Amino acid sequence: MDPFNSKFILKEKRWLWIDYDKGISIMLVGYGHCMEALQGHVTDLSAYPGWTYFGAFFYGFRMPLFFIISGLLVGRSLNKKGLNNYIGDRTNNILFPLLIWGVIEITLQIIAARFTSFTHNTDAGPTKFLYLIIDPRQTGHFWYLNALFCIGVVYASIKSIFKLKPIFNVLLGLGLYAMSAYIHVHDINAMLLTDIFEYYFFFALGDLISNVMLDEKNIQGFSSWKIFVPLLVVFLVVQYYFTEINIKPGHYDRYVEQKMPLFFLLEALMGCATSVSFSFLLQKYKVFTWIRIVGYHSLFVYCMQVIVMTFVRIFLQSFLHITYTPALIMLVWASGIVLPIFFYNFCLKYKLWWLYTFRKPEKQVDYLRHTNIFSFKRQKVAEL
Repeated sequence: MDPFNSKFILKEKRWLWIDYDKGISIMLVGYGHCMEALQGHVTDLSAYPGWTYFGAFFYGFRMPLFFIISGLLVGRSLNKKGLNNYIGDRTNNILFPLLIWGVIEITLQIIAARFTSFTHNTDAGPTKFLYLIIDPRQTGHFWYLNALFCIGVVYASIKSIFKLKPIFNVLLGLGLYAMSAYIHVHDINAMLLTDIFEYYFFFALGDLISNVMLDEKNIQGFSSWKIFVPLLVVFLVVQYYFTEINIKPGHYDRYVEQKMPLFFLLEALMGCATSVSFSFLLQKYKVFTWIRIVGYHSLFVYCMQVIVMTFVRIFLQSFLHITYTPALIMLVWASGIVLPIFFYNFCLKYKLWWLYTFRKPEKQVDYLRHTNIFSFKRQKVAEL
């Protein structure tokens, strides 16, 4: 029984450290979503400062890391497929699931708003469907997929049409980051442009360092404790000050990001470097391979994570009557990682792949069709 399709994934020829890194990041993102899902539905979370501090401590670098990783691969994708096919792939792999799962989640919010009085549902309405495209922050976590798609298309077009070298794209990204800083500091609503301006730099940085990071000759050097330990020490110091500012009374999770953008840039780069170094170590020692499985599915987890966590929270509280907050945190967090992976592979197995892509993933679907990953009970019956 292999409900997470691990055998197929572990056999694939991939950059293992990238899957490790994405796995770490999506689990940290999931923790943040878990705390949001429980907010207002459990005993005051401030009564559990350790749990809230953990989320604040690992907040800053999670999303920049995803953009750097995506930028690492843009050059190779363009060389292999060309601009039109690259944009087609972005549409298939990012824009399509954004629209499908965004519509599903907003529809559920609209339905829930008719039966609940929680504040997060008061603004649920048909306008939110439009926000998925023009102002994705209004829809919650779907801003990431919107920004990732737009930045990838814009960057690839500039790189291909104007032949702009990565170093100049990084400089352009710094200019755009400065514009996003101005937008944040002055509380200007630039809608989808805000995140495009802020994260373009990280995408460009990924492309700039790709030849070094993806060269197998450098793996041994990057997989060194001599690199990781100093990075970890600086990371812990920077994160400590970053967290102390964000958790001050009157501040919030994105306070440093929005009001102290230069410090956020330092914090994000240091966090990304430390996470990448740790991922190389995991690859070197071939441990915790389940993190690779999570990383492989990171996009699919992100698409439906909030939906899953909401339903699991309701089930745990309303049907199992679990009220102990730490237990709820662990169960909701774990379910938001595990269940989306299970559901994605279930969909591929039973011809529901169109919930994630308009192009049938032939190789994986064919593998699952000939693999009884959900047949544990049938096998037991046959043995009896």
